[in-house]
Amino acid sequence: MTGGNESCIAGPIPMSYLTCLTYILQEWTGVEHVGDYLSYAFYLVWVLFPLAVVFILPGVIVALFYISILLLHIYKRKNELKEAYSHDVWIGAREMLATLWDGHGRIWHGYELHGVKNIPEGPGLVVFYHGATPVDYIYFMARLHVTTKRRCRVVADHFVFRLPGFKILLDVHGVIPGPREACVSTLKEGHLLAIAPGGVREALFSDEMYTILWSDRKGFAQVAIDAKVPIIPMFTQNVREGFRTLGGIRIFRSLYERIRLPVVPLYGGFPVKLRTFIGEPIPYEPNMTAEELAAKTKAAVQALIEKHQKIPGNIFRALMERFQTHKKDD
Repeated sequence: MTGGNESCIAGPIPMSYLTCLTYILQEWTGVEHVGDYLSYAFYLVWVLFPLAVVFILPGVIVALFYISILLLHIYKRKNELKEAYSHDVWIGAREMLATLWDGHGRIWHGYELHGVKNIPEGPGLVVFYHGATPVDYIYFMARLHVTTKRRCRVVADHFVFRLPGFKILLDVHGVIPGPREACVSTLKEGHLLAIAPGGVREALFSDEMYTILWSDRKGFAQVAIDAKVPIIPMFTQNVREGFRTLGGIRIFRSLYERIRLPVVPLYGGFPVKLRTFIGEPIPYEPNMTAEELAAKTKAAVQALIEKHQKIPGNIFRALMERFQTHKKDD
């Protein structure tokens, strides 16, 4: 190979490295027009690279989840002797993970949290619009813990509890699958609890128009009534621009309705500006029905969307908002 390289540069007209590489490959393989093949290959890489990136970036979030799980296992082994002497051995672990995720939110999305003063000191039910991923809720939970030392438990879909390795992560953060009785019990114990009534369907099949897909769900409202707690509406600006789905393709919708698993491909991971806005709480009223409370909550979340989100959402605009120097009012 040294001889070939010397022959490339020793002639009367020195060759470029690419031309030299083409010459060497042609000598080795005996294939003519290797340069044309290389040019075509480089062209394909150039064209397909952005497409590959938007499907690879979501894997970063998955990797962060498993890094969190690994850290929890290390923490557990290190502190298992202390467990008998502490009422909650996971306090340090929660601090560690909150710092990790809050740092990721600050760096990658310039994450901001507005309206924390609207969260009551006691229990409350946080109701939020579900983006393509729950990453905005994770940032909210981390920032809330870092700034106020408060925890917010959350209701997750049943499939989450079947993900390999996730059990320890879900247990440490108090993630529950329901049912209604467990939600009421959590609130009566004095905790904050979060729920996205749209669930996986809203995550996968809403779009840049930010359509709320709650159907006629009112179970969350009945939980708030039974626990006698206020509902706190919440929405994250640009959550649909960070990650998007291919939910508009009919076959994915049909497949989801049959197997009820999130089989719709995700793409994105774009470093768009994310701002979470917490609205004024809807107080408990003993004479309000679940239907009325559900409708009132939906209207409150819709009002947050209309106030803080430009519709239709635009990825480029959301990226440019990273460079804004002013913050919107709470």
